[in-house]
This record gives sequence, structure tokens and C-alpha cells, in this order.
Amino acid sequence: MSNNKKVYEYGFEKLEVWQISIQLVTEIYTVTGSFPDAEKFGLVSQLRRAAVSISSNIAEGNGREGKDKARFFQIAFSSLMEVLNQLIIASKLKYIEGERLYEIRTTIDEIANKLNALHRYAKSKS
Repeated sequence: MSNNKKVYEYGFEKLEVWQISIQLVTEIYTVTGSFPDAEKFGLVSQLRRAAVSISSNIAEGNGREGKDKARFFQIAFSSLMEVLNQLIIASKLKYIEGERLYEIRTTIDEIANKLNALHRYAKSKS
């Protein structure tokens, strides 16, 4: 059964930074799927929540105005840094290989640059 109906696309869905952050979520879910079972309620849970928080705060922030908008973009950036920190820890614990960390880190760098630009823009409008 195919759905050919066009659905309304909200503003946040058009943001490239949100789209990339959704890609990051899927990468995090994939990479944490191979973590030890003992980490299910530790690093796995923390990484997944922090990754989801990035796109969620971008979406929520995009629906806000002024200082509120800038604040949500800053929270998204903070969650992004949390993800990076936890990935570094996972790498040190040998849960992910250095090359995989590097690949994910390039995505993180791209999101960070775009979030910083959004944050600056939102602050300039408040």
C-alpha cells in the first residue's frame, strides 16, 4: 500500500542541521547496538538520549522566538558535545574503533558549525 499524499513539512524539517542530526541519531543507534549488554543502561542509554535531544531541541527551538530560540539551539549544541564526549569514552573502552569515531566526529563537526551559525543568527534577532 503506497501513500502518495503530500504532508505538510514543518520549518524545522527543512533545516539541514536538523536533517543531519537525524542522521546522527541513526548512526548512534547503529553503533551502540554492538556495545556490550552491560552498557545497555549506561553509555548506550546516555548516548541515545543525548543524540535524540539534539534534533528535538532544534525542532523546539525553531518554533520559538528571540532569546528562547537561541537558548534551544545552545541546548542542542550542549547535547552534541555530550554525544562527542561519550563517544570518546566508548572509544577508550574499545566499544568503537577509532575510524568509526572519526566518521561520526565529522558529522558532529558539521552539526556544530551549523548550530553555531543558527545560534548566532537567533541571538542577533533577539
